[in-house]
Amino acid sequence: MLPPSTNFHYHLPDDRIALRPLAQRDGSKLMVCDVRDNAIAHHTFRQLPNLLPNDALLVLNNTRVVRARIAMRKATGGRVEFFLLEPVAPSHDPAIALAAQGEAIWNCMVGGARRLRPGACVEGSFLVNGVEFKLSATMLGPAPDGFAVRFRWWPAKVPFADLLDAAGSIPLPPYIHRPADESDSETYQTVYAQQSGAVAAPTAGLHFTDHTFAQLEQRGIQTARVTLHVGAGTFKQVKGELAEHDMHQEQIALTPEALRALIEQGKRQRESEYAPFVMVGTTSLRTVESLYWFGVRLLRNDGDARTSQELSVGQWDPYRLAESDPKLPPPDEAFFAVEEWRSRHGAAQVSGRTKILILPGYQFRACDALITNFHQPGSTLILLVGALLGHSLWQRAYESALQNEYRFLSYGDSSLLIRGRCGGKAKSEE
Repeated sequence: MLPPSTNFHYHLPDDRIALRPLAQRDGSKLMVCDVRDNAIAHHTFRQLPNLLPNDALLVLNNTRVVRARIAMRKATGGRVEFFLLEPVAPSHDPAIALAAQGEAIWNCMVGGARRLRPGACVEGSFLVNGVEFKLSATMLGPAPDGFAVRFRWWPAKVPFADLLDAAGSIPLPPYIHRPADESDSETYQTVYAQQSGAVAAPTAGLHFTDHTFAQLEQRGIQTARVTLHVGAGTFKQVKGELAEHDMHQEQIALTPEALRALIEQGKRQRESEYAPFVMVGTTSLRTVESLYWFGVRLLRNDGDARTSQELSVGQWDPYRLAESDPKLPPPDEAFFAVEEWRSRHGAAQVSGRTKILILPGYQFRACDALITNFHQPGSTLILLVGALLGHSLWQRAYESALQNEYRFLSYGDSSLLIRGRCGGKAKSEE
């Protein structure tokens, strides 16, 4: 029985939504919330390295936000904005789509397109490295959350990524009611962003600085980088019954090095009371948990998992797999099954798509702690927090954040949510 979606709403005053980041990334507040003794304590993000055990593995999402909003003019002078959601051709893989030359098809939200029908074309010109380029956008037809749009540009020998850098703007979240400016090009990226393809930032990582990583290294705390290209669906509110919610799908990828780091940490957990997996952001958590459940699919020969060329996890797969056989493998066994599958297929990395939906009742398999911001009422992200903390504690945590003047959402403050294996328990300051 799923809980009502209305259980995950709270009142968020507009003035608590951070419209801009702090001048110093690591200057934010950090709430530490420990499930083991229901404790809530208040720190600053600069203290994070000292709040983690030295045998922790931090998993970070290294996706990079693309300048996914393109504004153009119709022949009548009306403004049309294309918000790129996901690539369709030449590939669903953002790395391939962004490298395309001359033509690419993307699913887009289109603003100002009330009178644009399939076949309608909008044209514009932009400077790329001092050279004028022509760009056309042709409406192909309806697509999930918008329209399929064919972009063509000439001269053609320029990758689409370069064209976006010149013609596009950073897609700030809808609750930040201001246009993006050049400062957002830096502040709405993590300092470790590398793989282009997201249309929203993995915001838990915005607090990290080079100094943070230097402190983590001094303490011997290891890191692993994974990729989940965050989609606009991350802002989608849950309406109606949870069982009827259609979770958005996102592209993920892991290098063999990242996969080996996860396997090794799983082995350490067998030998140690601690060795926690610490996820930096809900996107890192969803990536690693998806990897685990795909490993379970492989071990159980579930569906077409073994013959598939790509990882695939449906939104209800974890619940189905746990119910069909409650005896679940430890993390390292599931991760190793994925590594064997990758090697057998001769793939350079693990890649695929996930729709994993984490609700109360979910069995976390490779998350002992989560670093995350404070999320929108009624979102799938607040459902995830509720699953991790339990209903009573997540409500207390958010009430405490409001009472202690925390800044909310993408540019807001941070939290460290602990389930176990993180050494001594937090000392409550409530």
